Amino acid sequence: MDLDAKLNEEREMAQFLIKKIDRLITRPVRFMEVCGTHTVAIFRAGIRQLLPEKVDLVSGPGCPVCVTPDEYMDKAIAYAQCKDIILTTFGDMLKVPGTRSSLGEAKAAGADIRIVYSSLESLEVAAQHPDKKVVFLAVGFETTAPTAAATVLQAEAQGLKNFYVLSAHKLVPPALRMLINDPEVKVDGFLLPGHVCVITGTKEFGFLTEEYHIPGVVTGFEALDILRSIYRLAKQVNEGAARIENEYGRVVRAQGNPAAWNILRQVYEPADACWRGIGMIPLSGLKVNAKYRHFDIEEVLPIKTEGTAQKTACRCGEVLRGIIKPMDCPLFGKACVPTHAIGPCMVSVEGVCAAWYKYGSGRFTYGK
Repeated sequence: MDLDAKLNEEREMAQFLIKKIDRLITRPVRFMEVCGTHTVAIFRAGIRQLLPEKVDLVSGPGCPVCVTPDEYMDKAIAYAQCKDIILTTFGDMLKVPGTRSSLGEAKAAGADIRIVYSSLESLEVAAQHPDKKVVFLAVGFETTAPTAAATVLQAEAQGLKNFYVLSAHKLVPPALRMLINDPEVKVDGFLLPGHVCVITGTKEFGFLTEEYHIPGVVTGFEALDILRSIYRLAKQVNEGAARIENEYGRVVRAQGNPAAWNILRQVYEPADACWRGIGMIPLSGLKVNAKYRHFDIEEVLPIKTEGTAQKTACRCGEVLRGIIKPMDCPLFGKACVPTHAIGPCMVSVEGVCAAWYKYGSGRFTYGK
């Protein structure tokens, strides 16, 4: 099949699904996509503009950069300013604001902060600089936590005594539970994160249906994956049903990735965690357990920060909970733009505000 024929076939399937969704939904509904990658994919394909008006897609706290709190960033900056520390991090963390500055500003002022593309690269830095403490910023959801855990295990195997992590890993299921229990958040179904479910499997989200009678569909990242998932949610709402379904079966299994889970559990244990703009969520984070605590920089070298967050009109917290859309924030597109981000939702390429700013006008990949 040539490219034009394939695109025509996909366009016809998309239009078919949109018509089916329109017929199934008889009242206004709100579906939340949890994953930041889904948010971007939805905008790129113009899916919001193609769906019936009675279907409202809202974005949740699915961007790990966006939910990393001020306190963590302040600690990261404080460690970076220590003369005997090299900080390693993914590049998108440089612009995330703390209470008064950012890692990017600290780097410009002389702090030794190095961008890595994998946590394992930090081990090379540690081996090359035995006189320095190398601290990796372990940020992310269940998707990246096993790799960070594997890095700790590798450091142990190599006998590296100067490698550490500053952990801000988050767990998605507790955050969804918090959203459901928030009276301001009203959601009729969830587009569940495909990348996270590769690790967790589908069973971790069973509480949505068992305790709250809310359907969820594990979703891939192609436009048709997303439309089929919305159709599945619409069908369940129409039936009054609540199931966890898997539209990403080519990658996600019910049991997830047991090997990755095992590695994660060797190194980490659940802990209460603060989410930027949301607050403390019980057992929604991961901390290094007692066996590997000598790799936790906060245990080895405790540091205090006294930053006081500067009050702004930024409404990222409400955006991350799906209560408002980015354009409802008075700073959006004015004082807060990607080149001068005030809130974290505008910093990351997967941030909700960044996606609305870049793709807000909609591009009709599957237009009429």
